[in-house]
Amino acid sequence: MAVREIRLFGDPVLRTVCDPVEQIDEGVRALVADLCDTVAFDGRAGLASTQIGHTLRAFSLHIDGEISYVLNPELVEVDGEPSLIGEGCLSVPDLWFDVLRYPRATVRGIDLSGEEIVISGAGLMAQALQHECDHLDGKLYINRLDRDTRGEAMRRIRASAWF
Repeated sequence: MAVREIRLFGDPVLRTVCDPVEQIDEGVRALVADLCDTVAFDGRAGLASTQIGHTLRAFSLHIDGEISYVLNPELVEVDGEPSLIGEGCLSVPDLWFDVLRYPRATVRGIDLSGEEIVISGAGLMAQALQHECDHLDGKLYINRLDRDTRGEAMRRIRASAWF
């Protein structure tokens, strides 16, 4: 439907815990279309509804050239030994920090038909599933940084041209 503006750090919607999708209607279909259109650019791996100003529990993914989405996603399983991995966020542009993530993850949700879907993956897919579920719980990846690194992130955010 449309490419939407990305909400940036400091926008209160990014701290919102999202509500579940109760009814699949034209508004939800439009939200999914907007999420998919907005994530469909090189360098974008995922996009949560809060990042485009909505508070329904939904996100889109753009992994290995494939675009997908999940409504009411819940992180149901993580596996392996968590390790630090470089991560960025469209809502915190131009910053990149190492974040502790599990190497494998599984999300369960529904599609626009109300049918259950399960997405599992390793590597970038696992990282994106964890990152986007965090967004829907009102958390940014910088919340997962240790105290000193978070302080550095905040200094760099305050000094950025976009803040």
